[in-house]
Amino acid sequence: MRVIILGSAAGGGVPQWNCGCGNCQDARLSGTGRTQSSVALSADGARWVLLNASPDLRAQIASRPELWPRGARGTPISAVVCTDGEIDHTLGLVLLREATARFPVYAPAGVVGLLDREWPVLRVLSAYAGVEPRTLPEGQAIPLADGAGRELGVTCTAVSVARRAPRYAREASAATYDVALRLADQRTGATLAYIPTAGAVDDAVRSVARGADLLLFDGTFWSDGELRAAGVDAPTAREMGHVPIGGPGGSIELLPRLGARRTVLVHINNTNPILSRSSSERAQVEGSGIEVADDGMEVEL
Repeated sequence: MRVIILGSAAGGGVPQWNCGCGNCQDARLSGTGRTQSSVALSADGARWVLLNASPDLRAQIASRPELWPRGARGTPISAVVCTDGEIDHTLGLVLLREATARFPVYAPAGVVGLLDREWPVLRVLSAYAGVEPRTLPEGQAIPLADGAGRELGVTCTAVSVARRAPRYAREASAATYDVALRLADQRTGATLAYIPTAGAVDDAVRSVARGADLLLFDGTFWSDGELRAAGVDAPTAREMGHVPIGGPGGSIELLPRLGARRTVLVHINNTNPILSRSSSERAQVEGSGIEVADDGMEVEL
């Protein structure tokens, strides 16, 4: 199974359009940056599954020849899996409106409802080729398939994680709005644990991540009060549903206990000091055996 990290940043990317923090300023001056969180994977190198559809999806696809069209029209992208209904993980679905056939989009039940109502992506796309929503059952391994029902060689198990519904979901009912994914190559048994957002390293996270060949985990914030320290009037990391990397009970302390063969932090906020390769925080992460993702990082499992 091939895994490509298309985008390694959290919502807003790096530089974020309205942020003047040191990381964003450095990115502007150097002409470098990070796009918003999304991953592509394939069991056969020919048919690809997107994990989340970021607002930067068009540029991400353009940067990877594996995802380019074959012929006058068409795409090797066969399905999309959304872990949640946040705008930075679903807005890219709108960028697929030129598709010539309905795209299968797997998502938790609560997210399918949101995409049909309060964030009506499904209704908007119905005027085009549209998408086919497929609900992810909780705790059950299902084979992912393309629009014609052909299996893609990957099973997916979704487990609800400790986060809230998106901010725009003012009237959200009791449902699953955020999941961690365990994806397995049906031929080789190789496993990817994909948890781009998590409020805690709890039993749910452990059940998905334990012993995985590759764990891609929430690296949004280094500290709980990171945004406030940067001068932003915002909730803390934990209030937003993200476990911090550093400090007591942080992910840098807890993740090595899960026994994943390789752990990489994704969904990194523009204010996070681990983005600076010379920072002490980056040294702590790397000293613990954990890696920091870059756009375009590829792993073969």
